[in-house]
Amino acid sequence: MSRRGNCYDNACVESFFATLKGELVHRTHFGTHAAARAAVFEWIECWYNRRRRHSSLANLSPEAFEARLN
Repeated sequence: MSRRGNCYDNACVESFFATLKGELVHRTHFGTHAAARAAVFEWIECWYNRRRRHSSLANLSPEAFEARLN
């Protein structure tokens, strides 16, 4: 991040938050802040970082990509 309001400086993070909002936040009603926090943690740790396919990884999940390297 360098300049305020310039999304091109932080395109990777902007893309991540757009995905998070589109796949989880806008589709779910959270009763409490704690419930929202737990759901976001689970989405990132269990889905996004492990099983979700990423175009930057040849359309493989991170687990499959790392397994292919070993």
